[in-house]
Amino acid sequence: MSATDLQAIAPLLVLAAGSVLVLLLAAFSRHHGVTFWTSQLTLLLSIAALFVALPSAPRPVTPLLVVDDYGLFFSGLILVTTLAVNALARDYLAQCSRAPQAFYILLLVATLGALVLVASRHFAALFLGLETLSVALFGLIAYTQRRWRPLEAGMKYLILAGVSAAFLLLGMALIYGETGTLAFSPMAGAGGGVRETYLLAGVALLLTGIGFKLSLVPFHMWVADIYQGAPAPVSAFLATVSKGAVFALLLRYLPQADFYRDNSLLWALSLVAIASMLVGNWLALLQDNLKRLLAYSSVAHLGYLLVVVIAGGPLAVEAAGYYLAAYFVTLLGAFGVITLLSGAEGEAESLADYQGLFWRHPWLAAVLVLSLLSLAGIPVTMGFVAKFYVLAVGVNQMQWPLVFSLIIASAIGLYYYLRVIVQVFRSPEAAEARAGFSLGGGLVVMAAALVLLLLGVYPAPLMALLHGPAMLP
Repeated sequence: MSATDLQAIAPLLVLAAGSVLVLLLAAFSRHHGVTFWTSQLTLLLSIAALFVALPSAPRPVTPLLVVDDYGLFFSGLILVTTLAVNALARDYLAQCSRAPQAFYILLLVATLGALVLVASRHFAALFLGLETLSVALFGLIAYTQRRWRPLEAGMKYLILAGVSAAFLLLGMALIYGETGTLAFSPMAGAGGGVRETYLLAGVALLLTGIGFKLSLVPFHMWVADIYQGAPAPVSAFLATVSKGAVFALLLRYLPQADFYRDNSLLWALSLVAIASMLVGNWLALLQDNLKRLLAYSSVAHLGYLLVVVIAGGPLAVEAAGYYLAAYFVTLLGAFGVITLLSGAEGEAESLADYQGLFWRHPWLAAVLVLSLLSLAGIPVTMGFVAKFYVLAVGVNQMQWPLVFSLIIASAIGLYYYLRVIVQVFRSPEAAEARAGFSLGGGLVVMAAALVLLLLGVYPAPLMALLHGPAMLP
């Protein structure tokens, strides 16, 4: 491996070295503050290392990875989001965990797996990155082991990951048997007949495994229980970094596999997208728990993103990148409020916990309302621009069933978002003393709200960053 290769993967190297350093510090010094600040410094250095890697892009690094502008953008999005989650977790862990140090190790390792995913161009790298991410998530989901819900959620995610890995491996095996390579390559040369059937079955199994990770319908059964059971900062990480990395991988793989030449796969994925949009929003209507509501809402939002994948075209990567950025920032705001209101006595997850929030904590209520309006796609928020992008891609490629389903699903979604907002502004049942919040957590949610507004009113800087042939995967 040359010096240029090492320069290209500098963010991965910094993150891996930082994970080892945090592990050693946790082993020899059980000081929460030292472990936290070391992990934050590791993430900041990894973000700085992206600029070190940028001059060498695009560059293949071994047959497994490729470092390009597409991967570096999503890597930056993942690292900044993890930095925010880390800041949210500090005071939460101080209240809810007797030994918080290992949390930061698991978080850094999970982030390393996510970075490998977005840079993958080979099934071996895909599986390595996905399992690194998943194994760390087992521990993160069940981290507050003094409560039974996190342990239950961790066990469920363990079973889910095993099932998902089985589908992925069998799909990879069938694809390898027909193409003779584990590199992302076109689905060509099978020669028709039985061999073509094996190849299509392999791709279908691969997409099934990815569908589990993205919680698309009909693979969504796990999502609400795990969002509800996991600690609030981990739910934020799971909803953003975990799903975003897998989606970025999917968006890279499908064009390279010449996925769009097979109408049967396109129709199947279209049905999954329509079902995810409609079923996700319908299930969210029935929820009285905010974390479960956001979980089913995420099913619908991944359905919206599938519209971009299916439609393709010159705007696809730009639209997907903007939508994921908006989604990450929005969920950081929403889950950040949940985290700040949660503590040793339990999670602030019931809608009843948010009755009269505006009269108790006006600035937290403002952040939550803005986040919900962004998820609903209301103007002057990033969510509106993101949803408009997706609609533009669908209309441009004349994907009318997907476009109409998106419009109907978005209208359904307005109801349950407004239902939460009404609860926030209702008169509280009883007076409650104002609680103090950590500076770090407060800065995270306020920064998220500010970004939602600024890039909703003036989205040009992010659009310019995403625009151009260099961003193609």
